[in-house]
Amino acid sequence: MGMNLPVTPEPKKKPAWVVGGATIIGFVALLYVVEIVDTVTGHRLDNDGIRPLQTDGLWGILWAPLLHGGWPHLVANTVPALVLGFLMTLAGMGRFIGATAIIWVLGGFGTWLIGNIGAHCPYVGVQCTTNHIGASGLIFGWLTFLIVFGFFTRTAWEIIVGIIVALVYGGILLGVVPGTPGVSWQGHLCGAIAGFVAAYLLSGPERKARERRRTGTALGA
Repeated sequence: MGMNLPVTPEPKKKPAWVVGGATIIGFVALLYVVEIVDTVTGHRLDNDGIRPLQTDGLWGILWAPLLHGGWPHLVANTVPALVLGFLMTLAGMGRFIGATAIIWVLGGFGTWLIGNIGAHCPYVGVQCTTNHIGASGLIFGWLTFLIVFGFFTRTAWEIIVGIIVALVYGGILLGVVPGTPGVSWQGHLCGAIAGFVAAYLLSGPERKARERRRTGTALGA
């Protein structure tokens, strides 16, 4: 007769909110580590931001969201990054990573294209080349994603999250228009547009399923 071997229970998966919370806290912690290094090196890292329409400025797309123009800049971005980033992870880690990648790259490239618009040197008639840094473009992308994603998926809880986020943080979307000198409204605008694009693309499964149901209903009528 065969022996009954003990069955080893599979390790329990951590709840999504735990994984999401740890992920976004780790990301924000990375921002602080980068700023410490930047401070120690005399803010040399800040030169690696997005410099519009310059070939070597394209590398800034990779680094700009990790860099900040001093501690006040980073502190101002910390709470929105924690809150909005955590809410993003609740849509699923795959979608969080996908949306973040789209916003990071597409928003950064858009900033590279239009980042000099409206920027002028102190000298009359001379246009400056700007250097865009900070996680705010990413934050604007997350914000826009959260607001519109539920309307693409038609999922009740995601619509509710979008409405709440719009009520609490919607006012900062005014940052997509020119205003405060030294603030990258171009990065905000491109991040917001990229967040909308990411929400549309990543809601594809729900939109296609809804279309199949609609087609099936029409054929069965």
